Amino acid sequence: MNTNDYKIQGFDYCEFYVGNAKQTTHYYQTTMGFQPIAYRGLETGSRDRVSYVLNQNKINLVITAPLKKKTQIGSHIDLHGDGVKDIAFTVDNSERAWETSISRGAKSVLEPSEIKDKGGEAVISAIETFGDTIHTFVERKNYHGIFLPGFHPSKDFTNDALSGLFHIDHIVGNQPDGEMKKVCEFYEKIFNWHRFWTVDDKDINTKYSSLRSIVMANKNEKIKMPINEPATGLKKSQIQEFIDYYGTPGIQHLAFSTRDIISTVKKMKANGVDFLPTPSSYYENLTDRVGPIHEDINILKELGILIDSDDNGYMLQIFTKPLQDRPTLFFEIIQRKGSNSFGKGNFKALFKSIEREQKKRGNL
Repeated sequence: MNTNDYKIQGFDYCEFYVGNAKQTTHYYQTTMGFQPIAYRGLETGSRDRVSYVLNQNKINLVITAPLKKKTQIGSHIDLHGDGVKDIAFTVDNSERAWETSISRGAKSVLEPSEIKDKGGEAVISAIETFGDTIHTFVERKNYHGIFLPGFHPSKDFTNDALSGLFHIDHIVGNQPDGEMKKVCEFYEKIFNWHRFWTVDDKDINTKYSSLRSIVMANKNEKIKMPINEPATGLKKSQIQEFIDYYGTPGIQHLAFSTRDIISTVKKMKANGVDFLPTPSSYYENLTDRVGPIHEDINILKELGILIDSDDNGYMLQIFTKPLQDRPTLFFEIIQRKGSNSFGKGNFKALFKSIEREQKKRGNL
């Protein structure tokens, strides 16, 4: 078995390529409580792109748009629509992470590069993963600025609007049918990750569609990435709908943890976030299925929050509707109370809810 002579410490940031970074930033700020902490654009000397860094506790999102025509960013948006380009990892040694990955067969996007400003220096490098998605290795132990060199601090930060999102629990990648295992083998070979959790179409199915999923995790299990693929069904799976509209494999959703899902969902709903609805029948005999819980079931029912349990406890989760015009990227809000699962008991209810939305779009 390969061993790593560097450490992946956790998710660093997720970078989105979008058509209008200012408007996307405003949406995530006003509806979900993300706060702009840093900026890169014409005013800072960036001539081809503009980026806003949004933060909430341990979550960093970078919202990037092109400033010129015929750019790699613009081509990405033309093919995929708004979506996630980069899942960046914090590492203790970016050069070693890149060299090790390349020696194991990964394709380079960016060779190790030292970047500097008055906040110090950082080292970044990057490799390809599935579809057009990349992984950037960020070494920032000698950097003490707001985010990374080249970014200037934003001035309108306020803690008052935070919705309670805390950190990235997991990030999900969708693959075409037959590609899931190949991608999982990539993470095993390149990063020496392990398979944390798995389900197949016998576990996750409805009358019309189903999926298979393997959750990959790094050594300290701070990073978890479920890898999904559609399974054959009577009608089109939500995974296949994603592939059809995104154009290639890509990031389906980001799951953000919260320590009080009821408070978080109430704030986000009040701010205009649309969540997938849950039928009232789901809550009948709920504690018989999941065991005792501390929350008021009537409040969970009112908000549409799902619950699942395993031997270690239970978890609560809810999913937004797609966050852009194409039915691709969405977010999950999750609160764990001991459980390490990914809501296997909720998949059928979730699939049925998504299928109702697919039917409205004419894509079921």
